[in-house]
Amino acid sequence: MHYEPVGGPGVWHGPALAARGDWIRHFLPDELEEIDAALRGVKGLELEAITKERFPLPRLGRVLRGILAELLEGRGFVLLRGLPVERMTRREQAAAYLGLGSWLGAFRSQNAKGHLLGHVKDLGLDIADAGVRYYQTRRKLEYHTDSVDIVGLLCLQGAKRGGESYLASSMTLYNEVLARRPELMPALFEPFPTDRRGEVPRGMKPWFDIPILHWHAGRLSCIYVRQYIESAQANFPEARRLSRAQREAMDLLDELCNDPRIHLAMDFRPGDIQLLHNHQILHSRGDFEDWPEPARRRHLLRLWVAPPEARPLPEVFAPRYGSVVPGARGGIFIEGTKLNVALEAE
Repeated sequence: MHYEPVGGPGVWHGPALAARGDWIRHFLPDELEEIDAALRGVKGLELEAITKERFPLPRLGRVLRGILAELLEGRGFVLLRGLPVERMTRREQAAAYLGLGSWLGAFRSQNAKGHLLGHVKDLGLDIADAGVRYYQTRRKLEYHTDSVDIVGLLCLQGAKRGGESYLASSMTLYNEVLARRPELMPALFEPFPTDRRGEVPRGMKPWFDIPILHWHAGRLSCIYVRQYIESAQANFPEARRLSRAQREAMDLLDELCNDPRIHLAMDFRPGDIQLLHNHQILHSRGDFEDWPEPARRRHLLRLWVAPPEARPLPEVFAPRYGSVVPGARGGIFIEGTKLNVALEAE
């Protein structure tokens, strides 16, 4: 394969974006009025049944469709600011978030329990437990992608200290690897066994094999969770062993992601909604110190969304995404999974 640098709006460096701030969009007063009206319309509806038809947003809906285009074809992320979560009940927070997300695509299960609404919160769990995922702890998250097209995070409550969000463009990382260590580029297109963390569909292995980078239909896509690649190496001796080049390539990726000349750092305020395109954005979180009072502890709500307009993906994604059909792919489904919305962390 011949490797060439990539260009376009998806190639960016954090300091330049931080200086501009045009990736932040504030909700307008009339848009908040539309959300309030839509909330009244779904007051008696099961949260799982919320769709864009049942959550009408005459003006804001068009804005959200434009934001989706920016996610899929442009910079790859946006921060929406100003949802008034402080005056909402938990059900209203969930309904508003689901209603906004319904304008982007179909909701996907985030775990074996079928949760359509995830709770990113320290539950006091030990990551050494094979069934625990990092978002359930206060541990720093390494740069990674989620197993769906679009991920959204709504901040309900920030931490006492720390917990910043960090983003990096996988297209920028590709260019940097190509410029610095081109001999490592082929290793990123080789399979990496990745741990399913105990959420194993019928007939599948407890890990899946997938390259970190893919060229398909003229697009460069990325899928990367080093912590789960390493746990597959540690827990499954029968999984393919990583080569020296693969390990060096991951080391370089991690070094680049953590370079402040490359990544973008941002704080979450209550009412912020961060939307990311997983195929071109890696995200991370710093360690945090939480408030002692339970009601004040850091709490984010997460959505996984599959837009029907999403890019084509190669078949190698199917063992993880369940399908490569846009609008019906991504998420975690095992035997007996029943889709539901949990209003509290479980």
